[in-house]
Amino acid sequence: MADALDTLKARARDLGQLTQLGTILVWDQRTQMPPAGAPGRGEHMAFIQRLAHEFLVDPEMGRLLDELEPRMSSLDPDGFDYGLIRLLRKAYDKETKVPVELRAEMARAAAEGNAVWLKAKAASDFQLFLPALERNIETRHRYVEALAPEGELYDVLLDDFEPDTKTEDVTRIFAEIRDELIPLIAELREREIDDSFLTGNYPTDRQIPLLQDVIDTFGHRPDSWRIDPTEHPFAASAGRDDIRITTHWYPTNLDSLFSTMHEYGHGLYQHQLPADVEGTPVGGPASLGIHESQSRLWENLVGRSLPFWRFYYPRVQERFPEMLADVDVDQFYAAVNKSQPSLIRIEADEVTYGMHVILRFELEQDIINGRVALRDLPDAWGQKMHDYLGVDVPDDAHGVLQDMHWSTGLIGYFSTYLLGTVMSVQIWEKMQEDVGDLDELMERGEFTPLREWLGANVHAHGRKYPPQELMQKVVGGGIDAKPYLAYLKRKFGAAVAA
Repeated sequence: MADALDTLKARARDLGQLTQLGTILVWDQRTQMPPAGAPGRGEHMAFIQRLAHEFLVDPEMGRLLDELEPRMSSLDPDGFDYGLIRLLRKAYDKETKVPVELRAEMARAAAEGNAVWLKAKAASDFQLFLPALERNIETRHRYVEALAPEGELYDVLLDDFEPDTKTEDVTRIFAEIRDELIPLIAELREREIDDSFLTGNYPTDRQIPLLQDVIDTFGHRPDSWRIDPTEHPFAASAGRDDIRITTHWYPTNLDSLFSTMHEYGHGLYQHQLPADVEGTPVGGPASLGIHESQSRLWENLVGRSLPFWRFYYPRVQERFPEMLADVDVDQFYAAVNKSQPSLIRIEADEVTYGMHVILRFELEQDIINGRVALRDLPDAWGQKMHDYLGVDVPDDAHGVLQDMHWSTGLIGYFSTYLLGTVMSVQIWEKMQEDVGDLDELMERGEFTPLREWLGANVHAHGRKYPPQELMQKVVGGGIDAKPYLAYLKRKFGAAVAA
């Protein structure tokens, strides 16, 4: 008879295969699929979700876990076997409470909701999107009711993206950030920085090879990455050597350059996950917050740094001489770090970005707890944008419809963007302690030491630790907003003065 642990590992790999197939279906929907295919894709995703659900809640899975749990005391708590049993026990206990029909309905609502969102955003019409949103929120309410009908409802959804994290803890961290950011935003918005040259003639046919050059410069294994256009940039992976990142390019600016750096960070994490447990739950990323720490690290701490631009700016300048021939590197650096409240989250600078996330985090709690009617979301959104960033929302496309997350039922997700941003600074400072002068390395265009350190200290652990335990092992402490806030104050004094 096969050993119970070997049998569990085999089942875990099969479950991972289903997840990877679902990833490809989602990637195809958002990059290649014709719009009319949305209902059919909803059925495909519902089928995958039903299979994964039935596979996970199979009584044999429960029997294996019951047999293996007593063995955990003899296993290495830092090993992947221990982490696999821990993860599957938690997943099994949660999933056995969720009806299979609900899982399928959630998948259908997500696939079809995304298609409706694309049309609604193009028309800037929230009312067109409202029925799809209502359907997604209704399924989330049923999901929360199945798992935890009492207590903080939002905890259930948050745990899906940032395991073992509580709403009250995120609220406390975000309150600390908000109290520091509001006066900093007010101070910086009065500073004059010329960024006029960032808007103009940036032909797409010259941007595309530049984006490929950026990820080649940062580094990866050959023949394992691709870049595709999409409405809302994202990264997907069906394996360590199947990394698919996306961007949205505009012929009038270089925003795609930074979104590509951001998605590179996500892709690199997937690219450097542990090979021995690839495709199993324990071989995945620790959490979306940790994932976001990697994307924000490459986008901001590398991609918006002066040392990086001292190295890389001549390549950009050469491709777009009409716009940049007379702009020196210090002017360019100051412009790409200009802090000015904006309507769009993914275009926000490092200082104002946090307020966009806090706004969404608060609205999500209001939605789940019934404190705001869905039909009133545009007004609630507009009020918070005015209160937090001092900007007025002109239409739905630049307000409540700008993100795709709610169209696919991703409630509980948004906080991970700011949690990850905070953690990125903690991880960067620890990497600097271990590796040495990161500024000098970037100015020479040497990114291998950065990739290797992240691979060994963050990526190689996969998902064997909960996210905050991983942070303890990486940086010696839990998530802490103070280094992030200090970094912003240091950097934006320098950026403004440049």
